[in-house]
Amino acid sequence: MLLPMPSIVKNLKTLACCLSLLLSVLIVSPLVVNAAQDSGSTGLEGRISAPAPTTAATISFPRSGTVVTDSVITVTGLCPSGTIIKIFKNNVFAGSAQCIRGSFSVQIDLFSGQNDLIVRVYDDLDQAGPDSAVVTVNYNSPNNNVAARVSLTSNFAKRGANPNETLIWPLAISGGDGPYAISVDWGDGSTPSIISLQFAGNFNISHVYAQPGVYTVIVRAVDKNGSVAFLQLVGVANGASGQDSAKGGVTQNNNTKNTKIIWWPLVGIIPLMLLAFWFGKRHQLFVLKKRIDQL
Repeated sequence: MLLPMPSIVKNLKTLACCLSLLLSVLIVSPLVVNAAQDSGSTGLEGRISAPAPTTAATISFPRSGTVVTDSVITVTGLCPSGTIIKIFKNNVFAGSAQCIRGSFSVQIDLFSGQNDLIVRVYDDLDQAGPDSAVVTVNYNSPNNNVAARVSLTSNFAKRGANPNETLIWPLAISGGDGPYAISVDWGDGSTPSIISLQFAGNFNISHVYAQPGVYTVIVRAVDKNGSVAFLQLVGVANGASGQDSAKGGVTQNNNTKNTKIIWWPLVGIIPLMLLAFWFGKRHQLFVLKKRIDQL
């Protein structure tokens, strides 16, 4: 049994309103998907927020209360896999490393006297987790002149660029006596960069990675008196990596993503909308004709 014309039109009007709403959503915010080149799969693209890390790192070596006579030590410990750890000495950034398989190892230099070390974990969104327990290390320097000690630091524990593009890293050197010789091992097996600085202050180092990956960057500075400073950092060449990076790098399994806008729903929606409005127009003419006949 066929529905009367008014019922058909009413249903079509309702359908037209729903389709109009859906069309506006598709136009204002089209559906975006990522095509993973390696797997051929697709998925919605977006930056998903996540809670900050809740597990603190722990320092396994050195033990608290250790006394050393060498200004450079290696700090090792445990950490949540996939995070970046940053080491601070007396609240001054001393170095960073990628947490690989639940552990880390970072070379740092020490201040003369007492050094209170903590390790802090960070996720990919640079959200900080809790601090480790404080480990106190005392460095008995043969030279008690604090100004004679060279120090390296940076505002960036981790920095990245696309492969075959220049990665620029701002650093700062202080203390000691110029000129300074700076060497940078970029962790990819390339020849270390050598820089000469006449005076202390801010400077940039730069490098071009050929392959995607996460790399351990070691910066060394020596002044004219032989005073040495170390700074370990994490360099990133964006993209998917099929092999481990040299010297402590880790594999990145990120898929290369293409952005596609899906417009095909409009192909079916627009004809339905036009059909609904056409029926509406016909209904209006039918009503007007009926009223005229009743006069």
